[in-house]
Amino acid sequence: MKIREAKAADFDAIWPIFQEIVAAGDTYAYPPQTSREEAERIWMQQPQKTWLVEEKGRVLGTYYLKPNQAGPGSHVCNCGYMVSSAARGRGLATAMCEHSQEQALALGYKAMQFNFVAATNAGAVRLWQKLGFAEVGRLPGAFNHPEQGYVDALVMYKWLDL
Repeated sequence: MKIREAKAADFDAIWPIFQEIVAAGDTYAYPPQTSREEAERIWMQQPQKTWLVEEKGRVLGTYYLKPNQAGPGSHVCNCGYMVSSAARGRGLATAMCEHSQEQALALGYKAMQFNFVAATNAGAVRLWQKLGFAEVGRLPGAFNHPEQGYVDALVMYKWLDL
């Protein structure tokens, strides 16, 4: 398993992962019917950089890194992570989050913020906390989960430049 920076042509392999996760509607606030073109803009064009995890030439996961805000907030980055359902439980999210923190520091960021973590995404919340992220905000009922209805969304934050 290796993590490498994604190239534009890699979106063909990222798209099925993006589509699977967004269509489920239980972790990301993108419309479940997000088009391929919009997904490519969100995942490949808007971020500063995008990476992927591959094994034997097969893409298993991906993440992006971008500034969370412009100007005075540009020292804080934001990341989004996706792992194919076929590759879950193998530590990919941990590896990508650790890699993203290293990359963020190398790119000059001082902190990382996750803006909208569905509180029902217990695995992600547990992992982010294990990796040193603190819950710094709770948005009551801000995420409309397809099965559980309106649930809280969390803002999670970690200062990286220690």
